[in-house]
Amino acid sequence: MHTTRNTLSENVRTLSVELLNKHLSASIDLAAQVKQAHWNVRGTNFIALHELFDTVATAVGTYSDQIAERTGGLGGTAEGTVQTATARSFLVPYDLGIADGAQHVFAVAGSLAAFGESSRAAIGIATTQGDLETADLFTEVARGIARQLWLVESHAEPKTSVGLNH
Repeated sequence: MHTTRNTLSENVRTLSVELLNKHLSASIDLAAQVKQAHWNVRGTNFIALHELFDTVATAVGTYSDQIAERTGGLGGTAEGTVQTATARSFLVPYDLGIADGAQHVFAVAGSLAAFGESSRAAIGIATTQGDLETADLFTEVARGIARQLWLVESHAEPKTSVGLNH
């Protein structure tokens, strides 16, 4: 840990840096997965999905940056190389053979959902550890990822719900 005047204990800061770096690796992987979809989507909804995936990748990149900056602010080292992200990401590897827009929507939505779920869990972990600022960051990230998931899932064919009154 680097010297800092942050008043959280070194133990709390160390635990938070570990949690943040876990999510930094996954966010780098997530951004790359979304760019993979952006570059390779084909089909009748090409332009809409191409632009959507680019927007989502940009948003995820912003979260990566915020996570890395919080890591540094705690006196830690942001471990954000591609090699580190590859080794530590908890996301399912992206299928490189996808071209169909609906398949990309399904794959990207799955990765967004997994990252969002882990970010929500990180809120509780950071809170329990006594790092409310990191918990707040994960709240912001989880909220943003939920919005990106909604945007992506809005491009999926709707499933009809049987027996529901609308």
